[in-house]
Amino acid sequence: MTASLTHPAADIAGHPAALTAPYGMEVVQFHSLMRGPRLIVLGAVHGNETCGAQAIRRVLAEFAEGKIHLKRGQASFVPVTNAKAFAQGRREGDRNLNRDFRPAVVPHDNEDRIANVLAPLLASHDVLLDLHSFNSQGDPFIFVGPESNRAELEPFQRADEEEAFAAALGPRRVVHGWMPAFALGVSRRANDKVSYGVGTTEYMRSQGGIAVTVECGNHADPHAPEVAYRAIHRALQHLDMIEARDAAAYETLPSLVNPAVHSPDAIEVLELYEVIDRQHEGDRFEKAWRSFDAIAQGEVIAWRAAQNGQPEQAVRAPQAGRVVFPNANAVIGKEWFYLARASHRRLR
Repeated sequence: MTASLTHPAADIAGHPAALTAPYGMEVVQFHSLMRGPRLIVLGAVHGNETCGAQAIRRVLAEFAEGKIHLKRGQASFVPVTNAKAFAQGRREGDRNLNRDFRPAVVPHDNEDRIANVLAPLLASHDVLLDLHSFNSQGDPFIFVGPESNRAELEPFQRADEEEAFAAALGPRRVVHGWMPAFALGVSRRANDKVSYGVGTTEYMRSQGGIAVTVECGNHADPHAPEVAYRAIHRALQHLDMIEARDAAAYETLPSLVNPAVHSPDAIEVLELYEVIDRQHEGDRFEKAWRSFDAIAQGEVIAWRAAQNGQPEQAVRAPQAGRVVFPNANAVIGKEWFYLARASHRRLR
């Protein structure tokens, strides 16, 4: 095991009592003597999303106690990726680390400096598991990349491997289409750029790896750390990186899949296809939407504020599908909500 420890141990369930600038990044690595996959697991890319940090600490303790044995490959863990944001209990330190992610020739802020360390670390691995949570209410889900393609926006050739990896991690809802939907929104805005949609997973794919984001639930959901913990274990099992006895002990834990919401055997696959920006302070939702609430074609989702003597205008669903990431407090000119529809892709 190797580690670069740049801040004192902290209570991951809350936030560190003392982290002083310059903020650093703890990286814990385990190397088997047998060749195999190189997996990296990230927690707290956003500082107010603590479930990944909690889950990683739990897994690290199991390694330390000899409950898990790495039989092949390399496993790297970053419990707190953005220490400044984590210390402040905020999503960002100076800006969103998971946007416009790339090395900076001249770093200007905290997140630039993190990217300069994290980007080459990601590029040295084969598989990324990035653990997040979200602000709205809703069930856990997984973000995957595009189908294998040679297009300019996000060329990728390992979709089959990535889909199999995602299917093994636990949550029974998978979402794709982030970059095309984000690019569609950019095309309608002034002073915006498609590269702002690039985060850790998009960068990882650009470097030849596979990558998924597991959104483990609401920030405050007490089950979110367990979803993250199980995703780590399932990732190690799927990649055949831990001993069979370790996997057998883990599988005695009860399932978190809610049969009333998802079949344990079926995976719902959704495609993001549209993004709607908030335009005025008076824009409002028809009701308090949860992420992935179902909508019928023509159903009213929201209302545009009355302007220039004209009454409010209804924003209707162009087709049946789901509302995703509804944000009643969205910044004017930025994403208000996304729309998703059933995908032709199938995961098993």
